[in-house]
Amino acid sequence: MARALHDPLIRAWAWLLALSGISTALAVAVSKGLLSGAGVTIGGAAILILAWAKANVILSRYLGLAQAPFWHRGFRITLGLYAALLLGLYLIG
Repeated sequence: MARALHDPLIRAWAWLLALSGISTALAVAVSKGLLSGAGVTIGGAAILILAWAKANVILSRYLGLAQAPFWHRGFRITLGLYAALLLGLYLIG
């Protein structure tokens, strides 16, 4: 069991599971009307940020880009700019 906790893929899976759970809870809160006004906007922005975090985990661990710093940095910058663009469009829309 302790050995499994040191496996990067299992840790990545655990992070993805946790981030997905938080995203789901936020989406349910927004759809059920538990959040209102600015809370809906903040909840939507948080869901997008969590999606960006999950994409980073997938790129780093599952695709192994952590082993290739040049490509890892390039993908992270591109993904970060795209997520920032989407967040900006969401917030002004």
